[in-house]
Amino acid sequence: MIEIRSPLQAQIVRWQVPAGTAVNAGDLLLILEAMKMEHEVRAEQGGRLVELFFDAGALVAEGELLGSLERVTQSAPQALPAAAALAAPQQVTASVRADLQRMLERHAPTLDVNRPEAVAKRHALGQRTARENIADLCDADSFLEYGALAVAAQRSRRSAEDLIKNTPADGMVTGIASINRTLFEPERSRAVVMAYDASVLAGTQGMRNHQKTDRMLGIALQQKLPVVLFAEGGGGRPGDVDMPIVAGLHVATFASFARLNGQVPVLGIVAGRCFAGNAALLGCCDVIIATRASNIGMGGPAMVEGGGLGVFKPEQIGPSDVQHGNGVIDILVADESAAAAAARHYLSFFQGLVKDWQAPDAAALRDVVPENRLRVYDTRAVMTGIADQGSLLELRSGFGKGIHTALARIEGRAVGLLVNNPLHLGGAIDADAADKAARFMQLCNAHGLPLVSLVDTPGFMVGPEIETRAQVRHVSRMFLAAAHLRVPYLSVVLRKGYGLGAMAMTAGGFHSPLCTVAWPTGEFGAMGLEGAVRLGFRKELEAQPEGAQRTALYEQLVAQQYEKGSALNMAATLEIDAVIDPAQTRAWLLGALQTQRELPPAQGLAIDAW
Repeated sequence: MIEIRSPLQAQIVRWQVPAGTAVNAGDLLLILEAMKMEHEVRAEQGGRLVELFFDAGALVAEGELLGSLERVTQSAPQALPAAAALAAPQQVTASVRADLQRMLERHAPTLDVNRPEAVAKRHALGQRTARENIADLCDADSFLEYGALAVAAQRSRRSAEDLIKNTPADGMVTGIASINRTLFEPERSRAVVMAYDASVLAGTQGMRNHQKTDRMLGIALQQKLPVVLFAEGGGGRPGDVDMPIVAGLHVATFASFARLNGQVPVLGIVAGRCFAGNAALLGCCDVIIATRASNIGMGGPAMVEGGGLGVFKPEQIGPSDVQHGNGVIDILVADESAAAAAARHYLSFFQGLVKDWQAPDAAALRDVVPENRLRVYDTRAVMTGIADQGSLLELRSGFGKGIHTALARIEGRAVGLLVNNPLHLGGAIDADAADKAARFMQLCNAHGLPLVSLVDTPGFMVGPEIETRAQVRHVSRMFLAAAHLRVPYLSVVLRKGYGLGAMAMTAGGFHSPLCTVAWPTGEFGAMGLEGAVRLGFRKELEAQPEGAQRTALYEQLVAQQYEKGSALNMAATLEIDAVIDPAQTRAWLLGALQTQRELPPAQGLAIDAW
């Protein structure tokens, strides 16, 4: 006999089979109830149920004997004839459970495949849906969506069916995904991704999608995950009436978003129109990627008109050429596909070491600086000659053209490049270039990227006109930003290293960086050497008659100053660390970078919005 005992203290709900019934192993014998939950008791092996000691409703203790089974000896089943075996079903397909079916049906309206009209409208504009952008950005099958079943907070004015059909995910798709998983360790590739859906209520910010945003921002801060925001949309939504509020200015989204500043990389992407609240979040991002067809503004046409400021088309407010030229847009691209590619490239600099890299032609650096010291040249060629092939990503190229800022890799290590541009004002640093450089230092400092400065500047820009632009305050930002760096700073003087501008490019002074080296073309002075001769030797020059004699003396004195301020002489007096072959620049930088130890924590390090 086989005993049947109670697995817990419970009440018998019912016996499923009467006494005398033959059962198989696994068959349900009875159901018990405890703490409002039902527990099944099944046969451990086949047999005949012969005794039942308790009726339904009885209370039984744990381990109490409930009944017994008598083993039954069965003859082996005969094999089916061949024809019958072929006809027998090979597999039974289980039907979808009702609860699972309801879940699938409820999710269906959120998917692009079930929204053909909305998708067609987006494609007719030459743009993609929010989900198409996320799919392009993220690694395949890696997106875990949060809050997909949210709808607009408008239940008091619209039916549930209408809201489910026409306000899927409340106009914002949010979740966690992997980006660049094939290049880096899986845990380094995770990111929070949020996309306003312009096909739902014009991508406006509703109460539910504010709640979704706050949830994702909390996860990003807690888990130290980068954030990517597709920001297209029209700002706040006045039609959400379910909430007992007046203005909604108490929402935490903007403070929560800003709190990520300096803690994790925050990247904004815009295609199409981005106004008001959407633009405010965008402006808090470390870097903004935008398409040429984008428009970005703190107020759209309705707000502008409502303020009595005139009637404008959306395309007239913050077009991409304006926003790229004034520094709002960091990376300007052709379309959304290019934006996703640029986003993956940008995020890669904060995801770890790249093992597979290809070096540029180092020898080509020897010929970048012209032998004629008065001839301008493009320092982007130096950037290309130092960075691993394909790794260079320039930021804010339309603004502050006196200094190039870019992210790059040197033998797989991510760095920030800060480079004077002699093609603009001869490399002199004006207010815009200084703002650009100072903020770039903050960006690299916050996220742990070493800085490499390539110097060729006659100094800060001077003159009555430049001082009308608050030059004194703007250029001094470079000294302040450099003084708070926690990352290694390396300087290479390509040609001119003059005055305070050269000091600002070397973190405050030539001995502030981890190393300051120069190419043989380097030339140095407290100010431009020609000007120094005119000022310092004015009496000697004026003592000579105007003409050939004065000119000859001037040229002689200038030549002496150049000899004195040559790179070789500067190294001899230990004002710089070395003079190097340009072809050895990568080797020098790499050797210095390899001395880097663990960085101090990035607590309280902020990146200016500007």
